[in-house]
Amino acid sequence: MQPKQIYTFGTYLHERFREKVFKVPVSVSGFTCPNIDGTVARGGCTFCENDSFSPSLGTTQPLKGFHLNLESTENPFLEKQLEQLEKQFEVLVSKFRREYGATKFIVYFQSFTNTYAPFETLKALYDKALSFEDVVGLSIGTRSDSITDETLEYLAELSKTKEIWVEYGIQSVYDETLERINRGHDSANVEHWIKKSKQAGLKVCGHLIFGLPGETRDMMLETAKKAYEWGIDSVKYHPLYVVKRTALANEYARGEFTPITEEAYIDTLVEAITMKPESVSVQRITAGIDDDSLLAPQWCRDRNTQVRHINAALKKVGLKY
Repeated sequence: MQPKQIYTFGTYLHERFREKVFKVPVSVSGFTCPNIDGTVARGGCTFCENDSFSPSLGTTQPLKGFHLNLESTENPFLEKQLEQLEKQFEVLVSKFRREYGATKFIVYFQSFTNTYAPFETLKALYDKALSFEDVVGLSIGTRSDSITDETLEYLAELSKTKEIWVEYGIQSVYDETLERINRGHDSANVEHWIKKSKQAGLKVCGHLIFGLPGETRDMMLETAKKAYEWGIDSVKYHPLYVVKRTALANEYARGEFTPITEEAYIDTLVEAITMKPESVSVQRITAGIDDDSLLAPQWCRDRNTQVRHINAALKKVGLKY
């Protein structure tokens, strides 16, 4: 008997649009995080190496030292941000059309916290992104403590005619874990905003991390279970890996943190996927980085090998990715 295909985000998009739709990741200068700028904490989450989450701006120049937050009263660099957005979009879309035959696009505001700015800035950026040729929607990566009712209402209005997703970092539903990784908010805050986003008619993707400090397999699975219960529409699963220049790297060097093994990650992942409601699409099953910034675990270096091993484990339960 052939393994059953997991319901992927690609499948969802094909069913929805009947065309080849690609997410176009963009990184706009000026965005940061309340967990970095001192609003709720400093230094970011213990696993976050800030620069690694700001991919190259390509042909555009980053705006050094310029950061917005929810209280910012002016933005002298809005035109520069709009220019960055357009240039990145043009470069990536050209590549996706040429190499993959993509015909429609969702602009993915990826780096840092992309609702953590004054509403006027957000509206200008979102509207600009939606004005590009063949763009059918937006996906906005953010934190649950960094979105306002005003922004949510505007996204809900956009969602009446466009495909609008909000991506929340859930990571764990255990407050002791969130405190240990210096997250800056509790699990109740994530639950509140996910449910509020769903009530507003938005689509929600939840990010889950397996292998966080002190967590057992049962705790990781409880996080997945709760995320499904909160009503997420899509999910990204990540293993926790250690990169240089992070607080987690210091813990690892002191022997205070042991990364999850590949076997334990795959075992937890397969169980989380089998628990998942069929209607929840999967956008990512693993993550890693193949450069000299990776300290551990070494199995996170080769994503293709990871996917092969994951598929071998999924096959045993009659599934494939």
